Amino acid sequence: MPAGERDGEGEEREAPVRRLRRADRREQILDAATRAFARAGFTATGLDDVASEAGVTRVILYRHFDSKADLYRAVLDRGFARLEESVGAGGFGGETIPALVRAAAADPDAFRLLFRHAAGEPEFRGVIDALTEESREVSRSHLVSRIPDPAWLEWASRLLPVVTVEAVIAWLDAGSPDPETAAARIRQVVNHVIETAVGGRR
Repeated sequence: MPAGERDGEGEEREAPVRRLRRADRREQILDAATRAFARAGFTATGLDDVASEAGVTRVILYRHFDSKADLYRAVLDRGFARLEESVGAGGFGGETIPALVRAAAADPDAFRLLFRHAAGEPEFRGVIDALTEESREVSRSHLVSRIPDPAWLEWASRLLPVVTVEAVIAWLDAGSPDPETAAARIRQVVNHVIETAVGGRR
């Protein structure tokens, strides 16, 4: 019986929550939590907000996650795993930026959560710090043959991931215009940064 519908005795009854397999329910909650946390961050988002977004009760949330912090970490871990699966790890090539753009377009809330919100939340810095260091190592391996000066190499290795991610987020915030050419335009920006870094050693 739909919520708000009256039974034969004229009493209003709530519709029962649709039963899902445990794994499917967990994914539903993680999807909803990603959207809710991406809107306001960890501190300003309560479990009631997540429950409302997911269309479930707090009781159901606690069947899957011990606390709000546990839920948030699960959201970040899933976002990180999906990003790594899409983009790969350990190298930078011609498909890296297109893969990053596709991953951001497929789940913009998770992308913003990882790179915009989590970075400012000390309790969860470990997740984003691991991602940041991995990105720097990839940049170093890509640039080391072109920038022999260690100081400029370190500067470029730190700058390149930031510019790349901010370019993707700016593209999302602008409404994701022209997805077919987005990766090429972002790559132009990244190439300009690389050429500037290479020139910085002269």
